[in-house]
Parts: sequence; structure tokens; C-alpha cells
Amino acid sequence: MYQFMNVCHNCFRRQANPHRCAQCKFAYYCDRTCQRAAWDEHKLECAAIRQQGRAPSENVRLAARTLWRMQRHTSKVSDGQLTTLDLLEDHISDMAPEDLKELQVDVQKFLEYWPRKSKQFGVEYISHIFGVIKCNGFTVSDQKGLQAVGVGIFPNLCLVNHDCWPNCTVILNHGNQTALDAALHSQRRIELRALGNIAEGEELTVSYVDFLNVSKDRQQLLKQQYYFHCKCEHCSKGIKDDLMMAVKEKDGKKPSAELVKEVTDFSVQKLAKIEEARTAGNFHEVIKICHECLEKQEPVLADTHLYLLRVLRIASEVLSYLQIFQEAAEYARRMMEGYRKLYHPNNAQLGMATMRAGVIHWHAGLIEAGHGMICKAYAILMITHGPHHPMTKDLESMRTQTEMELRLFKENEHVYHSMREAVLTCKTQRNGAHIWAPKVFGHW
Repeated sequence: MYQFMNVCHNCFRRQANPHRCAQCKFAYYCDRTCQRAAWDEHKLECAAIRQQGRAPSENVRLAARTLWRMQRHTSKVSDGQLTTLDLLEDHISDMAPEDLKELQVDVQKFLEYWPRKSKQFGVEYISHIFGVIKCNGFTVSDQKGLQAVGVGIFPNLCLVNHDCWPNCTVILNHGNQTALDAALHSQRRIELRALGNIAEGEELTVSYVDFLNVSKDRQQLLKQQYYFHCKCEHCSKGIKDDLMMAVKEKDGKKPSAELVKEVTDFSVQKLAKIEEARTAGNFHEVIKICHECLEKQEPVLADTHLYLLRVLRIASEVLSYLQIFQEAAEYARRMMEGYRKLYHPNNAQLGMATMRAGVIHWHAGLIEAGHGMICKAYAILMITHGPHHPMTKDLESMRTQTEMELRLFKENEHVYHSMREAVLTCKTQRNGAHIWAPKVFGHW
């Protein structure tokens, strides 16, 4: 289900002025071509939204779409499905009282939304569907793969178990549905991609949570969301926990436990303040608090400490949004040094962070560092996303562009900077792809 009205509900591309469904006035599309392609899925939803007068929550819409599709395909959600939703665990018996209350609210909203002329289902079965969604829902991203726009359910993926250091990753590939040539046309699909060589008989695993949390916090997140206690090797042995909480040493001496506690407590408080200011759109206040936090953290926390990395990430993102690229690039560089020591070398999050850092350096005119990061990001995304993913294709274009600019820079640095300054001053673009100040990916 989709959260943003500037995202096409068919291909998930972002559009400045999307075409809106004239009947429900809820769904948005690139154009009438995308609208026609989506009509088979949307028509029942469209009528239900019109009947109710407004669209319900994304979970309710997902449950309804799932049941409508199951009716068409005799209890299966898609062709090639290895299991049915009826066989998936809902963990309702394990839910805390507050989670059960939320589920009951969703069931009630669903009953209000579900058309009376459609096949009716009992409360117990509807509750099961919502339990499955809660435990197995997969975040759906926009066409670039950078911004979450909703949630989906993919039964085959529910069979893949979790590991904090997995051998596979899950990627939503939106394909190329607009291509007329059959050789280039590809449908939207979910992909389970190997991160390296997998031995015969080895279990395929994916990570349900971001690795950048210490073991006990990952275990707590997994227990709350998925109702199991993670006993993977990284959690059992606390692998990399020491790095994530590391402190600086000076002349072989570590700071006192009291000072470390003071700085970590200060960091927690300031990170909460940063989030408040960012939510309010007060970006200059965000940078002010980041500076205060970094001044306190830098003498005490190591470059892999999670709290330091979180502040560096936010500072680089917001400074980029404010077009203060030199300072943003420095924070992004330091952040990447920590990330490379913590993440799996083929982690998708690492690839996207490297891409963002590369683009920030490109913005800042640091073409050598920018090109190097973009090349590293491309190498990672070739594995995690594959050569046909829209993000990989964008990176390939950027890599070609930065390689050309780097060649000019090495031939004559003065000419390169003069040309770059002239283009930035005029705010012009040449040949569509020749961009000296490229768009920074991501939603700030």
C-alpha cells in the first residue's frame, strides 16, 4: 500500500504532478497508461473507498487487496507461491495487550471498509490476516528504492528465516514496465539475491532489522516485531558490539567510565532534540544541536560508535539539503569510515549510504573522492540490487559522468574548477546528463 500522493500507485515512480483517479481521488498515477495497468487491482479498492468516503490505513487496504486477490486465485496471492497465508504464523497468542488492541481496531476498520457485496469473512480469519501482516509485512520503497512508501506481503519470503549477518538480501525491483520492446520489458517483482557464494545445503537467510544496533537492541526489536529471540552467531557472541560502543584511546588510556556515561547520556538527549527539530523542519536548529553533540562526542567516542555515527549521518543529510556541501562531505566521509568497519561488505544499506556520500562529495566539487565512492557503491549495488534495478542504472550513469569529469580534472585542475564554477553560477545543465551539481538522492 502507498503512503505518498506523489508516488505512482502502479510503478512507484515519484511524480511532481501525478494523474489522480477521478473516481476515488485517492490513487495517483504517472499517466493514463499506468492507471489502465493498475485498474484490475484498483477497481474494487476504488469502489470501496468511494463508498466509505475516504481511504483507510495502509494495513486495512493491504488486507483488503490480499483477500480480493486470493478470491481471484483460489487462496493464493500470486503464481509460483510456495505457501498460503492460511499456513503462515500470525503470533496473535504472543501479542502484548497493546498490540492486540491495535489489531482489534484494524479488524473493526476493515469490517467498515469491506464491501457488503463481497464474500464475507469471520473476525477470527480477518484477525489472522492482520497478524500475518504485522509479523511478515515487507516495506515497499519508491521506484528508486530509497524512500519507504508503504507495506506489502510476499508469502514466499515469509519462509526465509532471519540472521543478523545474512547471506541474502531482499530487493523490490520495479522493473521496466514502460518499455515496448519485449526484451526490455520486465514486471515488478520481489527478488531474493545472494550476497556471496552459498554452500550447498546452507540455509538462505535475510536480516529483518538493520544491523547497526548492538545485539541486545536487535534482539529486543526482533522480539517485539517478530516474536522470536535471535540466537544467530552475531547476537550470541555479541560480534561487533564492542566496535559499536567503542571509545577513543589516548596514549593507551581510555576515558573514565563516568565520562563515557556522561557523553552517552548527553548523546541520547541530544538525538531526541535533533529528531524533534528535524520533524518540525527547523534544519538550522538541527545543525546547531549536531555541532554541540559532536563537540562533546569527538574526544570520547570512537569512529564506530553508534551515537557518533547517527549524528554524523543526520548532519551530512541536513547540510546537503541546505546546500552546505563542503561540511556535509566531511561528515559523510567520517560516517563512511565507521560504516565500512561495521556493515557486511555487500550490505544494501552500506551501498546506498556510499552512494549518498559519493553524490555529496560530487556536489562539493571533490570529484576524486566522489567518483571513488560512486564506484564502490556501484560494485555493492550490482550484487544487492542487480544490473537491471533502476538505482543501479542511475549509478552507472553517475559513474560514467564522474569518470569523465575526473579525467578533465586530472588533465587541468584549474580548467575543471573554472568550468564547474561557471556552470554552477549559471545554474545550467548540458545534454541532460551532464550535471555539475547533481541531485542528492534521498528524502531529507
